[in-house]
Amino acid sequence: MILSNILPPAFSREIAPIPFLATVVAEDAPIILSGVLLTLVVIYLASKFGAEVARRLDFPPVLGELVAGVIVGVSALHLVIFPEGGLSASDSVIMTALQGLNQLTPDALTRIFESQSEVISVLAEIGVIILLFEIGLESDLRQLKEVGIQATVVACVGVAAPFAAGTAGLMLLFHVAAIPAIFAGAALTATSIGITSKVLSELGQLKSKEGQIIVGAAVIDDVLGIIVLAVVASLAKTGEVDIANVIYLIVSATAFLIGSILLGGVFNKTFVAIVDQLKTRGNIVIPAFIFAFFMAFLGNAIHLEAILGAFAAGLVLDETDARNELDELIKPIADLLVPIFFVTVGARADLGVLNPAIPENRAGLLIAVFLMGVAIAGKLVTGWAVFGIPGVNRLAIGVGMIPRGEVGLVFAGIGAASGILDKPLQVAIIIMVILTTFVAPPLLRVVFKEPTQGEADKYLETSK
Repeated sequence: MILSNILPPAFSREIAPIPFLATVVAEDAPIILSGVLLTLVVIYLASKFGAEVARRLDFPPVLGELVAGVIVGVSALHLVIFPEGGLSASDSVIMTALQGLNQLTPDALTRIFESQSEVISVLAEIGVIILLFEIGLESDLRQLKEVGIQATVVACVGVAAPFAAGTAGLMLLFHVAAIPAIFAGAALTATSIGITSKVLSELGQLKSKEGQIIVGAAVIDDVLGIIVLAVVASLAKTGEVDIANVIYLIVSATAFLIGSILLGGVFNKTFVAIVDQLKTRGNIVIPAFIFAFFMAFLGNAIHLEAILGAFAAGLVLDETDARNELDELIKPIADLLVPIFFVTVGARADLGVLNPAIPENRAGLLIAVFLMGVAIAGKLVTGWAVFGIPGVNRLAIGVGMIPRGEVGLVFAGIGAASGILDKPLQVAIIIMVILTTFVAPPLLRVVFKEPTQGEADKYLETSK
């Protein structure tokens, strides 16, 4: 995620290392476009190849996209890399090719690399916004309301358990100072709703009781994660917690979600009336995206997450009569932009931190083993927090909450930028994020029984 989306403005300004496109000189624009186009070619080739291989190996396609991202990213081929990882333009194969073709100076190459990377990052952000909008459309608001209490309990346990165990364990077992330990404990609280929701959708389990609890809990977990992030960011900056900012985040997040759902009935009638009046091409999908992007903007503007607004927009439009047609119209757009998100998540993951031959990595590996155990156990217990639903697959709920994905990378990035984390602890958090992201999709496939052909056909029919 782009850090400025979730940090308090003052903190965001202090650590943002990447210049925006306003710094681009006119003569660079065509070369930036060339870099973006070449990067997109690599991303689409990698995503499709990875997804097809994963499908043939009976794994969720999203896992293939993540692995393909690792291969083309900083860990292997250096085709898709980003400057915030400490890399320079000379490390990029694509930038090196552009330099040879255009005889670029080192300064020009650096400007182009930073701007091209920012464009890809923005496209990835739009991709995850569309993914959460699509997931919201595929979710059933009535079922989410039915599991609302259970989802809230699951989310609270999923935040409190790993945070408490991680912080206490680091301080007692590894003698980590209080503020770095709290920061690392906070990194354990996150759940990547994008990755889990995509896998649930592929397995035909998104509308199951377990799927709805997982998605609902992940949304609430995301809100709680924002609050925790604000707290630890305040700690990293001043050594004190800004209580007023925490209260603001709690109130605004709660009001945003509840208000979106309550106003849904009113907006549905307005949306249908607008669609009926429009007769030109895009009469359904364009108003839908206007609403989704506006809701994402509202979420971002009040210092929540844009994806939270997009998910709320999908939930609202799920109740409209045009929902089935809208589902079909959004799929090709999602197919175009969502892979950028998953491939870039993999591309940013530096597996070099797993190398025990590097002395500074060894302490981090020991801490990583501890963090990995807490990260998995702290989310698995959430399944046993569910009550009042007989026969629910508790293990599936716990597994669905495991992946940290891009959310965990945000915590690691902020900790590194603020200087609050030393190298071993930073390495340990990155390892934890990588492993939880990659183990959750195949584990979900195991804990959910494979649907029969009849069940799969029934799911597809009800999704239309």
